[in-house]
Amino acid sequence: MDFEKKINELQSICNKMEDENLPLSDGLKLYEQGVTIAKECYSELSNIKGKVTVIKQDLDKFKEDLLD
Repeated sequence: MDFEKKINELQSICNKMEDENLPLSDGLKLYEQGVTIAKECYSELSNIKGKVTVIKQDLDKFKEDLLD
């Protein structure tokens, strides 16, 4: 599942959990699913942040070399 679909799924889970008539066991299952998806999203964001950092460092080095 791609990042955007995970975010949409998290929103769907939140909407379902707002239902006052949701049985406790179903709420727990949804919560567990939400935590799992949230961890995956955080991991993916962390990986992307690392890639952006490397790209920015490469660009900064390129600009330094260009100006020297």
